[in-house]
Amino acid sequence: MEKSTSMGTAKNILNNTEIIYKIDDKPPLHFSILLALQHIMAAFGGIVAVPLVIGGVLGLPINDIAYLVSAALFMAGVTTWLQARGLGKIGARVPCVMGTDFTFVGPSIAVGLSGGLPAIFGATILGSFVEIVLSRFIKPLRKFFPPIVTGTVVILIGLTLLPVSIDWAAGGYGAPDYGSLKNVVVAMSVLFVTMLLNRYGKGFVSSASVILGLIFGYIISFPLGLLNFQPIKDAAWIAFPTPFKYGISFDFKYVIPFLSAYLVTTIETVGVLMAVGEASGKELSSEEISSGILCDGVGSCLAGFFNAGPNTSFSQNVGLIPLTRVASKFVVILAGIILVLLGIFPKIGALVAIMPNPVLGGAGIIMFGVVAAAGIKTIKDVPLNNRNMLILAISLGLGLGVTVRPDFIAQLPEILKGLFSSGISAGTISALFLNIILKEEIIQEE
Repeated sequence: MEKSTSMGTAKNILNNTEIIYKIDDKPPLHFSILLALQHIMAAFGGIVAVPLVIGGVLGLPINDIAYLVSAALFMAGVTTWLQARGLGKIGARVPCVMGTDFTFVGPSIAVGLSGGLPAIFGATILGSFVEIVLSRFIKPLRKFFPPIVTGTVVILIGLTLLPVSIDWAAGGYGAPDYGSLKNVVVAMSVLFVTMLLNRYGKGFVSSASVILGLIFGYIISFPLGLLNFQPIKDAAWIAFPTPFKYGISFDFKYVIPFLSAYLVTTIETVGVLMAVGEASGKELSSEEISSGILCDGVGSCLAGFFNAGPNTSFSQNVGLIPLTRVASKFVVILAGIILVLLGIFPKIGALVAIMPNPVLGGAGIIMFGVVAAAGIKTIKDVPLNNRNMLILAISLGLGLGVTVRPDFIAQLPEILKGLFSSGISAGTISALFLNIILKEEIIQEE
């Protein structure tokens, strides 16, 4: 990647999004807390959904599932703090939110049905060393990520998440009232209010447009009967995480299903970190990306000790940076601390958890759309010659194709199915491969 091209792209994005607070800036505390809550609301559903799904399939008691949710929140907070704050060589020190990832749902269920929770946590710990080792080889791989590749990846991050936000807006995938008029009206109302606040609000109001839109969504959801306060009543007041609460089982045969998932999340984290850098107006060095991947691995290793699944970067939070025009890592450090508290005080977490899907969907459509738009900005200065058009077209086609028609890869060998199970990883691998095999076009001077 040529430094001048990348830096030019970063400056363009910085100017176009009018970043108010840069990565190392520290907004006022009350403002930072509000912005941190925005990040948490954007990531909360993804963090808690993984233990809920795994616990449900494994037939765990309600109390155990609730504990796993708290553990996931706690470790998401610890890893987010490590990524944003940094500790030695661990952490990219950028505003990147971390949490459990759906990539590991399949492997966790497969391992859990055979060896139970101890086997899942053992595989989480052993498999994390894949990322720890891979983090040392990012620098020689950096040349394979020119703007046409990074731009394509950022576009895919946004586009592949849009179907998720549409499902939320409709009421949640599989919901009996999916697509009901009530759900759509609530989602579009939140979208409209968030858009107006972001576009016409001044200072604090504009930057906090997402959380203000979500609060508006809570308010209109109450008379419509979309809020269920029972989970808050049922949640315990306090619950400290206990290492090895369910035991641990180290068996290499249980690690194998996790290997491809860790490889996929490594690829995705490279893309997400680059997207964070582009959105923040900062070109991340190879060392910073390596530190970010290392944080993935270390965070996942620690998560296994504390009864949580592997942790990785959350792409949906990237959209908040250009939308709020706040790239401060201090905000995300606070988000990590708040997530830790949510894991210790379940009632507070339940307050966020009862957010109706349509409310989150309305905000999600804007956030994920902004991520895709940021990717388009990245490639706008790239010459769209025949070679680059092929890279963009094929990578977007495969990435979106796998996202909307996952059965396309159903008959592939398990290791390939794992690698291409995510639209982001499928598109990223395609872009990397095509960038290598398709020779650069040589412009001949007359």
